[in-house]
Amino acid sequence: MLPPPAALAGHWNHNTHYYPLALEHTPCDRALDVGCGDGLLLTLLADRCAEVVGIDPSPVMVEQARERCASRPDVIVHETGLLRCGLPDESFDLVTAHATLHHMSVELGLRRLADLVRPGGWLVVVGVAQNSTPGDLVADGVGFFAHRVLGRRYGYWEHPAPVQEPTMSHHEVHRLVRETLPGVRWRRHVLFRHSITWQRPAV
Repeated sequence: MLPPPAALAGHWNHNTHYYPLALEHTPCDRALDVGCGDGLLLTLLADRCAEVVGIDPSPVMVEQARERCASRPDVIVHETGLLRCGLPDESFDLVTAHATLHHMSVELGLRRLADLVRPGGWLVVVGVAQNSTPGDLVADGVGFFAHRVLGRRYGYWEHPAPVQEPTMSHHEVHRLVRETLPGVRWRRHVLFRHSITWQRPAV
């Protein structure tokens, strides 16, 4: 994974730490950030992509994202949720969502995210879920230590986006992802997150 971009100075947390997972799949023509919040990732993608679209159902977050990206004509932000966004299928080279999928039906959201990816394009999801196995407890133990070390190095930023507790476990999400996206790469990360990386087969 790429190191955290310098642009994250003063904006480090358990979500932004994993922004490089999406940036690894740039440059590209069109990128979509689902649940874009205040638009921080949109600015990073805009440095690497010809066109960037952000969507978020919160009018407060959309206003902040538009303000952050006001000088970037290559960035468009829509006030809408994933399941009602109306964006055409297979229209993005990169689709990413960070700490967003658990705000909706995970199954429906995952399928909609995948539908938006062009042939040969990438889906990168960083998710939040409940613990259900001894391995989860071990990962969280390492995570608490990593949080202290990284927090001292970068400082910790409390993001302004709405928070919702997950209802599914990492194990349940993993099983659903494997059933839904053949060839997917799943990883459980120490900073209380998991990631889903999938490439739509090229035609």
